Amino acid sequence: MKKIDTAEASKPVTKKKSIVRSGLVLSLMTFASRIMGLIREMTKASFLGTGFYSDCFSVAFLIPNLLRKLFAEGSVTVAFVPTFKSYLEKGDDELNRRDTQDFINSTATLVSFLTTCIVVIGILITPLLMPIFCKKPLDTEAVNYLEQVKYWMAQKEEITILTRIMFPYLFFISIAALFQGILNGCKIFAPSGFTPVLFNGIVVLGTYLLAPHTENPARAMAIGTVSGGCIQAIFQWPFIRKTGWHVRLVSLRKTFSNPGTRRVIALVIPTIIGMAAYQLNDAVSTAMATRAGEGISSSLGFSLRLQELILGIFAVTIGTVILPDMSGLAAQEKWEDFNKMLLQAIKIMIVISIPVTAYSLITGREIITLVYKNKMFDEKSVALTLGEFRFHIAGLVFIALNRIIGPAFYAQKNSRLPTLAGIICFGSNILLVLILVKPFGGNGIAAALSIASLINTIFLFVFMKKLGTIQTGSLAKKTILYSIKILVMSVIAAVPCWFLRPLLLKAFEGHGRLISAGLPLAILAVIFAVIGVLELVVTRDSIVTAVIARSAATKQSTKKETL
Repeated sequence: MKKIDTAEASKPVTKKKSIVRSGLVLSLMTFASRIMGLIREMTKASFLGTGFYSDCFSVAFLIPNLLRKLFAEGSVTVAFVPTFKSYLEKGDDELNRRDTQDFINSTATLVSFLTTCIVVIGILITPLLMPIFCKKPLDTEAVNYLEQVKYWMAQKEEITILTRIMFPYLFFISIAALFQGILNGCKIFAPSGFTPVLFNGIVVLGTYLLAPHTENPARAMAIGTVSGGCIQAIFQWPFIRKTGWHVRLVSLRKTFSNPGTRRVIALVIPTIIGMAAYQLNDAVSTAMATRAGEGISSSLGFSLRLQELILGIFAVTIGTVILPDMSGLAAQEKWEDFNKMLLQAIKIMIVISIPVTAYSLITGREIITLVYKNKMFDEKSVALTLGEFRFHIAGLVFIALNRIIGPAFYAQKNSRLPTLAGIICFGSNILLVLILVKPFGGNGIAAALSIASLINTIFLFVFMKKLGTIQTGSLAKKTILYSIKILVMSVIAAVPCWFLRPLLLKAFEGHGRLISAGLPLAILAVIFAVIGVLELVVTRDSIVTAVIARSAATKQSTKKETL
C-alpha cells in the first residue's frame, strides 16, 4: 500500500482554513470600518450639524473623493492587481524578480506623478468650480438680497479653502491604494483591511484635537481627512518591506516605456471612462442639493451613511460570499444548482431588507436621534434628515437585490450587462433629481435614488434573459411572490410597534437620548423581531427551514467528529 504523506494531505485543508480565516478577518474589518465611518459621521454631526459649515465640508470633500474613486480604487482593482499577479506567476528567479520590481517602481512613479499634477491643478482651479455648487442670488429686488450675496460669497470662500486643504488627500490615498494592491497581490489582506478603520479614527481624533485651534470645526475635520489619508499609506509601508518588494521612483522615460505600466494604463483608461458616468451621479446630486437649500447636502450624507451601514452588515457580505460559489457552479455548468443558489440569496436579502425597512420607517426619528443628535445636530437637523431617510430606506430592498443579482452576471464573466443596467440607473437618477429637487428638495433627491435603484433591478432581470442560463421568468415570479409575503408579514409585525411607540416614548421622555430614544428602539426591535420570527416559523418559511436543517447537520457532524 502506498504510504500517504501526511504533510501533503493536510495542505488543501490548511489552505482552505487559511482562506476562510482571511475572509473572516476581512469581513470583521469591513464591519469595523462601517462602524468607524458611522462614528466619523456622528462626529461631523456633533461639530457641524446640518448648517453652513457642514454643507461646505460635504461639497469640498466630494471633489478629491470622487477623483479617489476614479484613480485610486478603480486603477488598483482593475489594472494594477491583475498585472502584478501576472508578473508573480512567471516565477521567482532573479530575472522575473527584477522585471517585477521595475514594474512596481514604474507604476509608483506614474501614480505619484499623475496625482501630484492633478492635486496642483485642482488647487489652482478650485475657485473656477465653485459656480457649479454655489447658486448665485439672482433676484436683485429681494428684501434680503444683500444677505444672500454675502452668504454666497462666504460659501464660495469656505468651500474653496476646504477643497484646497483636502486635495492632497488624493495623492496620499492613491499611494495607499498602490500599497494595498501590492499586499493583496501577495495575499496579505489584514493591513489594507484595517486602514479604513485607521483613517476614520484619525479623522475623528483630528477633529476633536484641532477644532478648538482652527477657525471652524470644518477645517479641523479637513486637516484630519488629509492626515488620515497620509497615515493609511505610512501604516502599510512596513508590511510592504516584509514582502521583499521595494517602492522607488524612477525616470518618466523609464516609467512610460515599462510594458507592465503601459498595460496598466491601457486597462485604466476605459475603466475611468466607465466609472466617470457613475461618479458624475454623486457630483450632480450634491450640486443640486447644495443649490436646494442650507443643510440638504449634509443631511443627505447623514441619511445615506445609515443606509450604507445596514447594507454593509448583510448585503455586501452576502454578495461577496456567494460570488465564488456561483462562479464555480457556472464553470461546471451546473445551472440548476446555480439558479437555486441565486434564488436562495435573493430570498435572504428580501427576508432581511423588507422587515428592516418597515421597522426603520416606524422608528426613523429615534434612530436618527440616537445616532446623530448632539450639540450642533439639533431637532431641526433631525427633522431634515428624517424626511430623506424615509425615502432612502424605501429603496433598501432594491439596492440589496442589485448587490446579489450583479454577481450572477459576474460569475458568468459578463460585466457588460450589469454595467449597462447601472448606466441606465445613474441616468435615471440624474433625470429624476432634476425633476424632483425643486418641488421636494432633499426628499426628492432621496426618492430619485430609490426609484433609480428599482429601475436598475428591473433592467437586471430583463438582461438575465440574454444570458440563457437563468430561469428568469420563474425567478422573477418567485421573487415578487416572496416579497409580497414578507411585506405582509412585516406590516403585521409593525402594527403593534406603531401603537406601542408613542407610549414607550412618553414613558422614557425627559432623559438623555440613550434612554429616551435608545430604550424604545430596543424594546420595539425585540417585539418586531419576535413577531416576525414566529410568522416565519408558523408559515414554515423556506429560509428558516434551510437554516434549521443546516444547524442540525452541523451539530450532527460535530457530534461524529467528537466520537
